[in-house]
Amino acid sequence: MKVSDIVNNKIDRLRTGYIFTYDDFDIPVDKVDALKKVLSRLVASGKIARLSKGQFYKPERSEFGVLRPPEYQVVKDLLEENNKIVGYLTGVSVYNKFGLTTQVSNTILIGTNIDRKPRKRGKYSIRFVKQRNTITNENIEKLQLLDAIRFIKRIPDANVSQSCFRIISIINKYSIADQQSIIKYALKYNPGTRALLGAILDQVNNSIKTESLYSSLNPATEFKIGITDDVLITKEKWRIV
Repeated sequence: MKVSDIVNNKIDRLRTGYIFTYDDFDIPVDKVDALKKVLSRLVASGKIARLSKGQFYKPERSEFGVLRPPEYQVVKDLLEENNKIVGYLTGVSVYNKFGLTTQVSNTILIGTNIDRKPRKRGKYSIRFVKQRNTITNENIEKLQLLDAIRFIKRIPDANVSQSCFRIISIINKYSIADQQSIIKYALKYNPGTRALLGAILDQVNNSIKTESLYSSLNPATEFKIGITDDVLITKEKWRIV
């Protein structure tokens, strides 16, 4: 079978937005140059799009034009290594998922246990934030929410009080077990995150024991976040101003 037939058959079976590389094709080494030429022609024709050097995707089109590939696809190789989770999406795309912003960004933020340097991938800038908790499938959403609390003042096109109100509503829907477990993860975050989570949990469910969060804070420290009294009625105890 011709290289062009192999490539077209493969691409026809791929879902839109899926990022693929040369390694996704079962092509002999001596046919790699032919593979590259076929892919270049398909990029020129618009059947596929180039994300970055050696990375391509089958674009999804709408009435507004070509849609961006899912962020997970863009960085999936940075989130898992040898079938082990080493990172998770956080930042603007996750704030969007939580209903904290409607903005999109060309910067992709990844939470990871591994020290990594920023990089570019096509039009995307990829940055990393150190996560001190072990990352598992089960705790990713809680870590994402804690990241939103940590960076609440940086959420684009959002009012801090409105963001806090939305986070309160999310945590209010958590089970008691989930509310208790998020405390454990928060203890490895910065003091401001621990204080704000403690205040939110006290407001949502005063039966949840937040003493470990409270005792971890310096009693002389104030946290200047700017949340209004009507949104967070427990903020005085946690020295949030």
